[in-house]
Amino acid sequence: MQTLFKDILLFFGFFVGIFEGIKKLLVPTKAYCWQTFIYLSIFSWVLSFLAVGYVKNFIAFSGWLFLIAGTAWYTTDDPLRIPGTFMPVGAVITGFLVSVFAFGHPENIITPRTIILWPTISAIITAIPEFIEGSDTSTTAKIPKPEVREEIIVLVASCMLLSCWIQFYFVMDNWLTQYPSLLTDNFERSTFVVRMAEPEIDTKTKPEVQKIPRNGVAILDTMQIRVQQELNKTPWSQVEKWLLEATQEVKNLGNEVINQKLGKYEERKLWRVEPRVANIQSGYRLDLLSIWKGPSSNSQGYYLQKSCRIEPIAVSNRTSRITLNNLEDKNTVAEIECDGASKFIAGTPPAKQ
Repeated sequence: MQTLFKDILLFFGFFVGIFEGIKKLLVPTKAYCWQTFIYLSIFSWVLSFLAVGYVKNFIAFSGWLFLIAGTAWYTTDDPLRIPGTFMPVGAVITGFLVSVFAFGHPENIITPRTIILWPTISAIITAIPEFIEGSDTSTTAKIPKPEVREEIIVLVASCMLLSCWIQFYFVMDNWLTQYPSLLTDNFERSTFVVRMAEPEIDTKTKPEVQKIPRNGVAILDTMQIRVQQELNKTPWSQVEKWLLEATQEVKNLGNEVINQKLGKYEERKLWRVEPRVANIQSGYRLDLLSIWKGPSSNSQGYYLQKSCRIEPIAVSNRTSRITLNNLEDKNTVAEIECDGASKFIAGTPPAKQ
């Protein structure tokens, strides 16, 4: 019976200890303490939901200040240091709150700028107390000792370097988002870019030029459809006139296609479409070139090519083609057939004829 009674007391004593710990954490021992600032921040945010206009913004602004002050006070009472530095963990938490307060947005409080400046702000917060001495009610400025100044300089410089690396990450991420064709290039010798997934592979091309930018392929695939709509079953005389003005015709179609397919990417300005027309025995060959004008590991750049064969056929018997020497028939129209896949070619495009 006594053993059971002791077990019950231990059981209730466990919960009493938890209750006392929570009470000590939540109930302030005096009015001027960190809990007061936290409760003021919560009270301010509740009131801000009930207010409107400038009053709402002012109350929310005050709530942020109370939260930052209360967090900084609580985390510096008995600071836990980050291993290898004299930076308190509380300074990191306070630095994050300051960064969110200063650079966040109502719709998205955590922005790239918030993350970038977080380490530097935390280092500055860590350094500020070293320049102040005194009590809670009376403080004076002071110059830290030389060894402390060295620690501050090293800490702030290290955190600024970390902020620069984080900024570099966001810059690279933005580049690769706006210019996805850059990912198809060769980054094997890059120290900064790590390829997480392999780009699209065209097994019909040579191994050394297998990487094909999808946007370039999308441009040529759409151009093929547009050109076929323009020329297929069109009178042969009109087709020959179109081919004589192919440079301007393809340029106009290319600009429409690029704006349509790549409207959301900044790299749309780095693509251009050009034609190359050549005579063949049965008609003409039209090469559509999608040319990349952006940076490339190849000094001569690269382009994609899709070839189309344009041949005359008689309307009365479309299954039998006629020769170029027998085009007097006014019922002669064009038949166009294009390659299924685009070819990736490293180097400069062929000269215009």
